[in-house]
Amino acid sequence: MSKASDQAYEELRSRILSGELAPGTQLKEEELAALCGVSRTPVRAAIRQLEAELFVRRTDSQRSFVAEWNNDDLEEVFVLRGMLEAYAVRRAATRANASVISGLNAANEAMRTVIEALDFDLPAYLAANARFHALILETAASDRLASLLGKLVLQPVVQQTVRAYSREQLLRSYREHVEITTALAQRDPDWAEALMTAHIRRALHARLEPVEG
Repeated sequence: MSKASDQAYEELRSRILSGELAPGTQLKEEELAALCGVSRTPVRAAIRQLEAELFVRRTDSQRSFVAEWNNDDLEEVFVLRGMLEAYAVRRAATRANASVISGLNAANEAMRTVIEALDFDLPAYLAANARFHALILETAASDRLASLLGKLVLQPVVQQTVRAYSREQLLRSYREHVEITTALAQRDPDWAEALMTAHIRRALHARLEPVEG
């Protein structure tokens, strides 16, 4: 994409992830061009890219909308993510050295500090959480895995999970990170895999809409 298209893409993706462009919102090129400070052509290219990444869905009438996600969509994404992250942490368990464990501990400590602060800093928490999972993926040392998992964790339903967490859910997620780190330090792939699988499944159920009974 051109520089202008990249600019439009980053702007639109950021607004989708933040919820400013909510699911179901129609994307009108003229309005988005004014919003992004570019012409309609780069906006059109940006929308096509976002459509390819499942941020946007196009109707039969060729109108574009911010993608909406039902419970089946959520479960599919999180099941796939769970499979890939479980495989990543299993590989990482046989490769993690003292430096990796130290990095994971630092990310966990950053998470704890943010959670316990009087004013919750969401961007700081997201950054620490991303560092933790990224370090595991880096340690797994698989370009194919990184490519596949990268596409999943960038999905809005994954990015917005933390925004739905209560303080207690954040603390529980932190404690799960600490357990995963312990399993990696013990170089136990079975333990690490089981913990990561449970960690991702809990994130799924935090996002699923309550079942009416």
